Amino acid sequence: MEGTVPTKPKAWFLASRPKTLPAAVMPVLIGSAVAFHDSAFTPGPALAALFCALLIQIGTNFANDLLDFKAGMDTEQRLGPERAVANQWISEQEMFWGTVTAFGLTVPVGLYLIWIAGWPVLAIGLCSIAAGIAYTGGPYPLAYNGLGDLFVFIFFGLVATVGTYYVQALQITTLSVLVAIPAGALITNILVVNNYRDIKTDRETGKNTLAVIIGHSGSRMEYLILLFLSYVVPVFLLFVYDFSLFILLPLLSLPIAVKNLRTLYSDTCGKALNPLLERTAQFSLIFGILFSIGLLL
Repeated sequence: MEGTVPTKPKAWFLASRPKTLPAAVMPVLIGSAVAFHDSAFTPGPALAALFCALLIQIGTNFANDLLDFKAGMDTEQRLGPERAVANQWISEQEMFWGTVTAFGLTVPVGLYLIWIAGWPVLAIGLCSIAAGIAYTGGPYPLAYNGLGDLFVFIFFGLVATVGTYYVQALQITTLSVLVAIPAGALITNILVVNNYRDIKTDRETGKNTLAVIIGHSGSRMEYLILLFLSYVVPVFLLFVYDFSLFILLPLLSLPIAVKNLRTLYSDTCGKALNPLLERTAQFSLIFGILFSIGLLL
């Protein structure tokens, strides 16, 4: 793979995939907003949850960079952003220790959260880290066997949102689970676009993502369904809970959603879909901010 060789700090920055990191912020915003709604918001645990969410996603990205390379998935035909190990910006050993460091930095913060919220937090943390590694590692890599979307929905959406709420409210409520659905759906859509772009190259390398299994039309439908599900939740909350019309603030993001959907349903393909990947990540954060404001008001 050719390209300008970045400095080592920039290489690590790019390997963290900063354009997708808004996906780690969204669940924490929503979980904290629900905690505030329930008069349970606590700044310390909320910030700790954000710190852990970012580190777990970065650690997962580092592991994915390393393990995809070792599995022979990062070929010259790769359409996505350049990978650090494949481009030899960062060695395999360095990326291994980078992954260990990212996950390891969650330990002291995790101990604080365990002190605050008890041992269930340990189970949440260990499962999240294990799932992050299993995404592209282990004897049955989730991403290579059509389970990546489900993994992202559960851990980066439901677990991250409900976990953020739990470390503040010390309980799990039906509302905290309901508001986690848009987080899981919209973060999963980032992966949908990524895998939709890579259907051809993933099929050639034997990477059986869900997109490879269900094809282009199925992936477009998945993206549409997840978008629809995200907008249904605020409407449902308006009629079932005691929220004001502000809970419908996410509807202001509809023009962005429609634009993204049109791009996916157009003839755009290959590397031309990389801007849509970035916009989908940005959209998840915009939706999350509007949804959080609606939960607060």
